Amino acid sequence: MLKHSLRWTLAALCLGAASTGFAAQLMVVSFGGATRDAQRDAFYKPFKATTGTVVINGSYNGDFDKLRRMQAAQHVSWDVVEVEAPELVRGCETGLFQPLDAQELGDTQAFIPGALRPCGVGTFVWSMVLAYDSQRLSQAPQGWADFWDVQRFPGNRGLRKGAKYNLEFALLASGVPAEQVYARLATRQGVDMAFDKLDQLRPYIRWWQAGEEPIRGLNDGSLLMSASYSGRIGAAQDQGAALQLVWPGSIYDFDYWAIPSGSFNSREALQFIRFASQRETQQVFAERIPYGPVNSGALAGLAPERVARLPTAPANMAQALPMGVEFWIEHGDELEQRFERWLARP
Repeated sequence: MLKHSLRWTLAALCLGAASTGFAAQLMVVSFGGATRDAQRDAFYKPFKATTGTVVINGSYNGDFDKLRRMQAAQHVSWDVVEVEAPELVRGCETGLFQPLDAQELGDTQAFIPGALRPCGVGTFVWSMVLAYDSQRLSQAPQGWADFWDVQRFPGNRGLRKGAKYNLEFALLASGVPAEQVYARLATRQGVDMAFDKLDQLRPYIRWWQAGEEPIRGLNDGSLLMSASYSGRIGAAQDQGAALQLVWPGSIYDFDYWAIPSGSFNSREALQFIRFASQRETQQVFAERIPYGPVNSGALAGLAPERVARLPTAPANMAQALPMGVEFWIEHGDELEQRFERWLARP
């Protein structure tokens, strides 16, 4: 039903293009790399074939300063942006993103729990995982305690630059049970413990910001292990890289599509989001890169061995920690500021 309804909606919009000033181009900004390649095949090209609208795909590293400057100048060129959950919620509260009407998305029952938020629509489920080069290690690391063990596993480590993820990993490496991590981080003692643990590893850390950096570091030997997005590692595996994932202690969450306030093409942006959320497009995306689809019907068309590599596979999710979105909304600013001060220390 959603499929036929969506096609009818798209056809109607296309027929009205000439008279309504339908956008010939749509600027969609994501995190780039292998994820953008999969988005291009699953979303951008089929959307153009269906509607005639060309998707211009830009990339960014999660910094919204450029978007805020465009909004201040009242000239917003971004129409759709990929964003992580804590930033989505904060951006919704501050007016950075437009509220969305869920009824405009078709069958809302097709979305998995957590995919719909007031200002965003989930596009995929990802995990931040421990990754390593199996050709360089005779013994596989089992979790974050091994990541911190530079005696048994000497070599550089890659971590995403920032407090988020790393404070959780530091507590997991210290033996804090996953279900207690955010309760401990909500205390001064827990935060101190996490930063003390990061102090131990600091000489071996190589910070990354773009998702392709840990893949490059693992492949060229400059990193022995790294935190990385699971789908990026999966895409590298599909290309023959001897990289492996350690699912226990991974952190999973959604990435969302959001429409920036001030976009001149809000109607077409919502149309794109609806198109990218249907079962068929979600299935193609999960086939191109192993991230979990947000449309519950997409899994039925995937091979069992592909499903087993997704963050949403039951065995993988059972060993993972859900991102503490509300925690990072409440404490994110102060913890990121403390991280910057910690990083600036000689």
